[in-house]
Amino acid sequence: MPAHPAGENANAQSNTYFLDPESPEEMARLINLDRITTRAMGGPLSGLTAEEVAGLRNVLDVGCGPGGWVLDVAFAYPDIEVAGVDISRTMVDYANARARSQGLTNASFGIMDITQPLDFADGAFDLVNGRLLVGVLRGGIWPAFIGECRRLLRPGGIVRLTEAIDGGASTSPAYERWQAEMAKAVERAGYGFEAPARGGDVALFLPRLLRSFGYQQVQIRAHALEFSAGTDAWADLYHNAEVASFLALPFLVKTGVMTQAEAEQLHQQMLAEMRSPDFCGMWRFVTVWGKRP
Repeated sequence: MPAHPAGENANAQSNTYFLDPESPEEMARLINLDRITTRAMGGPLSGLTAEEVAGLRNVLDVGCGPGGWVLDVAFAYPDIEVAGVDISRTMVDYANARARSQGLTNASFGIMDITQPLDFADGAFDLVNGRLLVGVLRGGIWPAFIGECRRLLRPGGIVRLTEAIDGGASTSPAYERWQAEMAKAVERAGYGFEAPARGGDVALFLPRLLRSFGYQQVQIRAHALEFSAGTDAWADLYHNAEVASFLALPFLVKTGVMTQAEAEQLHQQMLAEMRSPDFCGMWRFVTVWGKRP
C-alpha cells in the first residue's frame, strides 16, 4: 500500500510541529536522531516476535520525517511494502530521493497531515508505527489519532508507538533547567497530555489510551541510552541538544517561558556543561504496542 507521492494530498491545513519541519538543520538532526534511536532500541522492529514480523505485508510509519525507519525496514525486509507520511515536503522529498538512490522499490513516502484522517482505506496495514510524536500531536488530538490508527489496521494488526519519558537526565544544571523550561513551554502550547502530568509525559498515558480503544495484548519495552562524556553516543546527543535547543529558542520565547536573552544564555551554558569531561547523561524512552482485535 504505497503512500501518495509528494504533491498529492499536499494541502495540509496545519503544521503543529513546534520545531520547523522545513528547516535543513532540523532534517539533519532528525536523520541523526532516527539512527541513534533505532540503534538504542535494538533494531527497527524490536519487541515484535518472529511470527508477528513474518505476518507483515503492509506497514505505515506516521510522522516519518526524513524516512530513516521506513528505509531500515524496507532494506531488511524486501517482501514488506513500507509507507511513510509526513506533513513536511522537504522531509518527504528527501526520503523519496533516498529510497530511489538505494533501489528500495518497496519504500514510498507521501505528504499527509497526521492530525487529520489519512488517505488510506480501512484495514490497509498490518502495522502502524510512530516515534517521538509528542512534538507533533497536541494533547487533545491523541485520542483521535489512536482511533485513526485502529481504523487503518486490519484485525490483528499492531500499533507501535515510541515516546520519550523525558528529554534525558544529566549532571548538568543547565541541561536540567532547559528540560524543565521546555516541558513548561510544551504544556503552555497545548501539547500536554493530561493534567497534572508534565507536557511531554505522553509515554505515561499511552498504555491506558491503547486499552481504552480496545487494543489487546498491550506491551511496553523500556530503552535507555547513556550519553555521558567519553561514550559512543555523547557526540550524537550533544549535537542533537545543540541543534534542537537552538531551533527551540523562538518556541520558548513565543510561549512566554523565557526571554530571548535568557534562553540564549541557558543554551550556551548547557552546551558548555555538556562538554565537561565528567558530564553524565542518560536518555530514557519506551515503546508501547498493542493489537487491534
